[in-house]
Amino acid sequence: MSALPVETFIGWRYLFRRDHGRWIWLAFALAIAAFVASGLAFLHLSGPAAHLGPGAAAPVAPVVGIILSGLAIVVCGLLLFFSVFTTVSVTGVMIGVSALLVVLGVTSGFQEQFKEKVLGVNAHVIVMKWGPDFSDYPELTRKLLALPGVTGAEPFVFNEMQAARGTAQAGVLLKGIDPEASLGVLDVGRQMVEGSVGALKSREPGILIGKELAHKLRAHLGDTVKLLSPLSAIDTAFLGKGQNLPRSGDFKVVGIFDAGFHEYDVRMVYLKLADAQRLVGRGDVVSGLELKLSDPDRAAPFARKLEKTLAEPNVGYHIIDWEELNHNLFTALRLQKVIISLFLTFIIVVAAFNIVASLTMIVLSKRKEIAILKSMGATSGAVAGLFQVTGLTIGAFGVCAGIGFGLLLCAVAARYGYPLDPKIYLISKLPVHVRALEVVLTAGVTLLICLLATIYPCVRAFDLKPVEGLRYE
Repeated sequence: MSALPVETFIGWRYLFRRDHGRWIWLAFALAIAAFVASGLAFLHLSGPAAHLGPGAAAPVAPVVGIILSGLAIVVCGLLLFFSVFTTVSVTGVMIGVSALLVVLGVTSGFQEQFKEKVLGVNAHVIVMKWGPDFSDYPELTRKLLALPGVTGAEPFVFNEMQAARGTAQAGVLLKGIDPEASLGVLDVGRQMVEGSVGALKSREPGILIGKELAHKLRAHLGDTVKLLSPLSAIDTAFLGKGQNLPRSGDFKVVGIFDAGFHEYDVRMVYLKLADAQRLVGRGDVVSGLELKLSDPDRAAPFARKLEKTLAEPNVGYHIIDWEELNHNLFTALRLQKVIISLFLTFIIVVAAFNIVASLTMIVLSKRKEIAILKSMGATSGAVAGLFQVTGLTIGAFGVCAGIGFGLLLCAVAARYGYPLDPKIYLISKLPVHVRALEVVLTAGVTLLICLLATIYPCVRAFDLKPVEGLRYE
């Protein structure tokens, strides 16, 4: 085995401590015991046997115990091998990395949850036609299904309506769907908690409503809900001569779904396509066609390409992908993620100042050793290099500990299921989704900051003259 370079060997020697107090070993053992006990309690209280009610979360005490005992294990473990200054520097980097990973995990979780919920109700690509005459949809549907990458297509009718049952009323978004084709395009079949999408195929007009809307209308499976245009409340005197009154109809509740997105659960209703067309009163026309792709992340380029493919004289099609349809939502999420990440990166920058302070103190306290090294022939670059090794070692240990601690916090948060108000956050539980790329980027940025933090101490060591280091020794 080849020997370590001298600057690496000396740099590591500057970080380690020579004596280990028994109290550190005792504290380390107690921290491990507390961590195991808190972990077992958390797994028991948050598992299937806990029988937590809807919207409830596991008790917070085991979570606090896991966090505090885990932090104590890291600190005591570092003190067993490193000096106090080194431990403080490594812990600062660790806290910054773990905090950044948790925030990235939560913001990515929101993005994934919103994407999943949006794609559960909306298709990957929507094809609409300028003007009200979209009657050639059967032929266009067959044409689109033949395109590579398209796995499903269905026509739909979309309109704002008013739902009423007894004295309870609510504004709703009516969506007419093909009960069979929709199963290959939307997730509504998997969202059903009562009834089924297939029940819409019966001769009796049926309707699917969200669980929140069902609660608002006090409607259950088998009840009748009236749908009517908001214009129905307007006096007929305000309608022009020869104008038809807005249509209305009674529909039997044949299914209740839970989309997991409060906005959809409280406003969306589904009818059979033919029933929706009769209710809207526009004949055999649709609002558009919904397409499902094999890769939803390719929806945007597919939509741009499809616009060119469908371009015909005197015929205008408007193609919208799922992200464009929810542009404001996803733009706000990305902007929020970037801003919060930038602010939390300052925690790592502050921790880097601990590295600067620690290495500067080492340079000042090791002037004699540095002078001896230089007088024995070590170059200034080699001396500066050993402090770079020291700083990067602190950064590497901090990154490793931060990633481990951050992933632990993300796992605990995901299992804990912190309840959220769906009226504010649109979803009921705090989502967590860790992306490998974000972990790698966090580690890379942190190591770069730690490397930059070694510049000043390295310059001090580089400029130290041997005669000055030995003058007062």
